[in-house]
Amino acid sequence: MKRYQKWLAGTLAALGVLATAGWWSLDKETRGLLKTMPTNRDLLFWSVPQRDAAFRALDRISLLAKWRVIEPAATPRPLPLGPPLSLPMDVDAYMSTQRSAALLVLHKGQLRLERYGLDFDATGRWTSFSVAKSFTSTLVGAAVRDGYIRSLDDKVTDYLPQMKGSAYEQVSVRQLLTMTSGVRWNEDYNDPQSDVARFNNHKSEDGSPAIVSYLRQLPRQASAGERWLYSTGETNLVGILLGQATGKPLAQYLQEKIWIPAGMEHQATWLLSKTGQEISGCCIQASPRDYARFGLFILDGARNQGQSVLPEGWLDKATTRQADIGQPGRGYGYQWWTYDDGSYTARGIFGQGIFIDAKRQLVIVTNSNWAGGARDPRATEAREAFYKAVQQAVDQEAAKGQ
Repeated sequence: MKRYQKWLAGTLAALGVLATAGWWSLDKETRGLLKTMPTNRDLLFWSVPQRDAAFRALDRISLLAKWRVIEPAATPRPLPLGPPLSLPMDVDAYMSTQRSAALLVLHKGQLRLERYGLDFDATGRWTSFSVAKSFTSTLVGAAVRDGYIRSLDDKVTDYLPQMKGSAYEQVSVRQLLTMTSGVRWNEDYNDPQSDVARFNNHKSEDGSPAIVSYLRQLPRQASAGERWLYSTGETNLVGILLGQATGKPLAQYLQEKIWIPAGMEHQATWLLSKTGQEISGCCIQASPRDYARFGLFILDGARNQGQSVLPEGWLDKATTRQADIGQPGRGYGYQWWTYDDGSYTARGIFGQGIFIDAKRQLVIVTNSNWAGGARDPRATEAREAFYKAVQQAVDQEAAKGQ
C-alpha cells in the first residue's frame, strides 16, 4: 500500500498537480481534467472544460505556479441574509449563459441573492484574474498611508532603480496606477504572441524579477500621461514597486491591510511569478463571500478598528475617472473601472467582477468562465444589463418604502 501511495504521489507530481488534501477535496472529474492541463500553454488558450476545472484550483497545479497563503480573520464579518431580491429576469437562465460559478448581490450589507453553478460552492476558491488589480491598488494606498510610498508623483525609478534607462524612467507611480505611462503594450488575449500572453514566461537574464526584465525592453509610444492603455504588465510592476517599498511580500501586506481588517472568512492564495513575486495584476484565489467582503470593506471606507487604512480622499480619486478610456460614461481610476454615475468595478477576464454602487449600497460579485473567451462581448453586455437590473430593483424598493 505504501509503495502504491508513493507511486501515485510521484505520478501526480509529474503531472503538475500537488497530491495534497486540497487536491483530494476536488471531485473526480475535476481531478481528471487537471491532469490534462497543457502546462506549456497559457491558460488563455485552454478549453472551456479545462478552465472550469482550473479556475477553482489554480493553486493546486504545481507546475503552473507557486503561491503564498493569506490567512483569514479570527472573527469573520457576518453576512446576514436579507429578503430575496425580486428581479425582472430569469436568474438561472442568466447564470447559464454567463457560465456562472458564483453570483452574489449584497444590499446594505445583507445578502439578497446568492447562487452557485458549475458544481462550485461557497467554500471553494475561484481565481480573480484582474480583479486582483483593485486589491493591489488598495495596497498602494495603504503604503502611502503608512509612509512607505511618499507620493504618487514620485518616479517609478525612485523605488525601482532597475528601470533607469528604460521607457519607464520618467513615469510616475500615479501614471502606473492609471495606466497612462505611454509605453507600448499588447493586451490581446487572443494573440499568443501578445505581451500579456508572453510576459510570464520571460526569462530574466540578470536575476531581476521577470516583469522588470520584460518591461525594460519595451519602447515608448506616447508621452507619459498623454494616453490610456490597459496593461497587466504595469500592474505587475506596481506590485514589484510595492514590495520594494514595504519590504514585505504582497500576500503578507494584503493579510495585514485588507484580509484581516475586512473580516475575511476563508484562507486565500496569491500566485507567484516564476521569479517568485506575487502576480499583482492577477491571480488571487478567494471564496465568493470574501470577494463580497472586500466590496463591503471598500464601501465602508476601508476601515480597521474605526480608522481607514488609506489616506484621506484616496477612495474618492481611486474610484472615479482619472483617465479617459474612450467609452462614453466610463473611465479608469486607480485600477478600478469607473462609471459616471459614481459606481465602479473590479473586473477580470472570463467574467470575474466586484461591482460597487455606494449610492445604493450595493456590492455584486460575479465568478464565471465565459465560453466566448476572455472578453466575451455578449457576456460583458449581459452582465452590464444585470447590474442595471439590480440597481433598478433596489430603486423600486426604495420608491415603495421597502
